[in-house]
Amino acid sequence: MADSSMQINALIVDATDPERLAAFWSELLGRPIVGRTGPYVWLRRENDLGLGFQQTAKPKSGKNRMHFDLTSSDPAAEQQRVEALGGRRLEEYAEGGFLVMADPEGNEFCILPDGAFELDDEGRANYLS
Repeated sequence: MADSSMQINALIVDATDPERLAAFWSELLGRPIVGRTGPYVWLRRENDLGLGFQQTAKPKSGKNRMHFDLTSSDPAAEQQRVEALGGRRLEEYAEGGFLVMADPEGNEFCILPDGAFELDDEGRANYLS
């Protein structure tokens, strides 16, 4: 593999309401909102990675091609917290054994347990039971 000076600087999430979405993710991740520039709302940079929300006119449609995997020592408790903040569980993915959630604009993300967990030969997890 060739060396590259390219690094991921920030992840940007399109949002019809970037203030609302930034507030959700700020509370969920414990990263305060630190700036607003043009159509962007920014959370505090951590581990040299920025997270921003960009105003867009069109709402999300279809499944995300990329999503966040978040870890927690208690995924079930985090599910309740996500729901209290305005997110929801996506039951259509329950068969895969992962805790798949959606933020208030429908962007999918997973809540995984801290540490290792098993996957079967089909790539399904079983950490929720």
